[in-house]
Amino acid sequence: MDRIGKEYSITLLGSSHGKLVGVIVEGVPAGTELDVELINMELHRRRPGQSRITTERIESDSVIVETGIIDGKATGEPILAFVKNKDVDSSYYDSIKNTPRPGHADFTNRVKYKDHHDHRGGGRASGRMTVGLVIAGAIAKQMLRKLGIEVYSYTKSIAQLVARPINITEEFIYSDKNLVRVPDENLIEPFIDYVTKVKEEGDSCGGIVECQILGLPVGVGEPWFDSIESKLSHIIFSIPAVKGVEFGSGFAASKMKGSEHNDEFTLDEEGKIVTETNNAGGILGGLSNGMPVIFRTVFKPTSSIKKEQKTVDIKNKTDVSFKMEGRHDPCIVPRAVPVVSNAAACVILDLILSGGYYQIE
Repeated sequence: MDRIGKEYSITLLGSSHGKLVGVIVEGVPAGTELDVELINMELHRRRPGQSRITTERIESDSVIVETGIIDGKATGEPILAFVKNKDVDSSYYDSIKNTPRPGHADFTNRVKYKDHHDHRGGGRASGRMTVGLVIAGAIAKQMLRKLGIEVYSYTKSIAQLVARPINITEEFIYSDKNLVRVPDENLIEPFIDYVTKVKEEGDSCGGIVECQILGLPVGVGEPWFDSIESKLSHIIFSIPAVKGVEFGSGFAASKMKGSEHNDEFTLDEEGKIVTETNNAGGILGGLSNGMPVIFRTVFKPTSSIKKEQKTVDIKNKTDVSFKMEGRHDPCIVPRAVPVVSNAAACVILDLILSGGYYQIE
């Protein structure tokens, strides 16, 4: 299913080596002011070919809005927006069609769809499909910003290197200006050096992206299956290479006592009810409690590596050696940072609209 969302719904279009990748966005009220250049800014943050530690594939990724926005305002009809794939070379994928790449969806797609799936560059299972998430999220962020809600993300860790806790509103801006999108200046070069070393070895590495959602009013979300955790986990786990999501203290909560994990309530200087800690990650009973919603996303090492591996020739039923060629990210984490925040923005806007928090002027 390539569609997600109720009041704010998105449908992904295209494939990695097809003519385009994009999205159909439904649920934007007519008259909503939208800046197309802000969409391009978000796309620029995830585009390939940005630096020496990303894939060499070069795509300008400039958005084309076919329908739904005229003169900077939404018309109320579905928004069709996409970018064209230009730097595409599918010849290599034709040569390995019968030898599924370890770690990729080649094998499962081949079994499920027989010879009818798009095998080029991973087809619809490719990270290239996240372009649609970023476009939809860039629209959602603009609508959320009118309510004082901001969604930020940054690189929390790469392999064993972990960034310190940050003041998101200030240090996020700094993190977005370096190659690895880490807010800790002492880790920029170590991160780059590690990824470079792994790339030179013909290998890859993974890491963690942290996302913080600020300014949510109390009560956003719905009990049980439409809780904030449920909805965010659904869309985040749909991002290729994601292997884990945790909220607040996350898995560390299993080692804590109730007296340590409970976030005690208090009043701030303005008389607002807040919590002294945020182990719950800003969520109680599936609803926002007014504190920052914080979650972390685990990305596995990029599956495409140049080291020799084992696979099977499906056609001849023989074991064979396999060595990946082509252009690939040695670490997907820096480019995944904007994908996580924009995917999260889509879900939060959907819950905001469902809960009646959004009113167009």
